[in-house]
Amino acid sequence: MSHVVVESQPHIRVIRIARPEKKNALTAAMYADMAAALTAAADDTAARVVVITGAPGMFTAGNDLFDFLQHPPTGEDSAVFAFLRAIATCPKPVIAAVDGVAIGIGTTLLLHCDLVVATPNAKFAMPFTKLALTAEGGSSLLVPLTAGYQRASEWLLTGDTFGAEAALAAGMINRVVAPEALEATAMELAATIASRPPEAVQATKRLLRQATRGDVMATIVREAGVFLERLASDEARAAFTAFLNK
Repeated sequence: MSHVVVESQPHIRVIRIARPEKKNALTAAMYADMAAALTAAADDTAARVVVITGAPGMFTAGNDLFDFLQHPPTGEDSAVFAFLRAIATCPKPVIAAVDGVAIGIGTTLLLHCDLVVATPNAKFAMPFTKLALTAEGGSSLLVPLTAGYQRASEWLLTGDTFGAEAALAAGMINRVVAPEALEATAMELAATIASRPPEAVQATKRLLRQATRGDVMATIVREAGVFLERLASDEARAAFTAFLNK
């Protein structure tokens, strides 16, 4: 059974994280499926906009730590990095709809989306230092650019949780809407963008991303190198053991 459900609507491709029994925690197989879905949408002329969402009350709790330790990323060919490349380079607009937890990569993947809609229940966190790890997904570049250095330092150094209003004030999300309106709002935005001439839309996205595209990809690679070093450290092993024993 796939925990990533892909739905095709007129000119809109929906990628739904569907593992609610595990708070939508992501496995290597799920990263591979999401990367494949993004690549397929990029190559399909019928798909003009991509929407990524989860389940009511949970976007994603981030990495499934048991799967992560059993199948740790070993390099740039790992599934998680394939997913990051796919979302960072997707030529079509990507919209995220977030309710509940958006932890770790659940927050950092949003930095590569073009619009983000969230509910008041959304909880964001990049708790990498709590596990003796470091920033990933281009977050060490994109969070300061988006939210400013001081907020980025607080969120990335402490790893503490912040809410939808803080994310909105920092420019990390576009709108906060009621939970019952979340998916409809995201789909309305997608339909509006999909109704525009697609070549003009994609050219506009290229222009918006052009100034940072090279730096983002270089940062993802640089962060991955440090992240993998940290993953093999005694400090990380102790932090993971303590977390899993809770």
